[in-house]
Amino acid sequence: MPNALPVYPTTAAPVKRGRGDRLLSDRRHRPEQALHRAVFEHICWRGRAGTFAFHPANGGARSGIEAAIMKGFGVVAGVPDLIIIHNGRVFGLELKAANGRLSPAQRDVHERLRAAGAEVAVAVGLDEALQQLADWQLLRGAQP
Repeated sequence: MPNALPVYPTTAAPVKRGRGDRLLSDRRHRPEQALHRAVFEHICWRGRAGTFAFHPANGGARSGIEAAIMKGFGVVAGVPDLIIIHNGRVFGLELKAANGRLSPAQRDVHERLRAAGAEVAVAVGLDEALQQLADWQLLRGAQP
């Protein structure tokens, strides 16, 4: 039985981009977002019982005022894309598309999370992400 986490469709709705009314898919122009959706869907359907996973919505462009407000609320730049908690353990998984790179803030936060006892990894693409989740034994029916 799947966990009671929301499941999002794997196909993204088209969005308006560029000149005129030309429509291009999110998946083609935002590969990291499509990757996030796919990995999260796997966690929703295949996650081990008692697993709690979420995406901290830190990203996106903000004005200077909005950024200052969010920082005051405790938002920290560089937090991994997925935070997963299972059996009292904390896992952070940073997802990258094919040409993605870690920012200095991400490198710093990942080290701070490791120092605090969390397990943190970076996965490029869906296969690496699913393998990492299997290695952490967070997916049902997966062998590390």
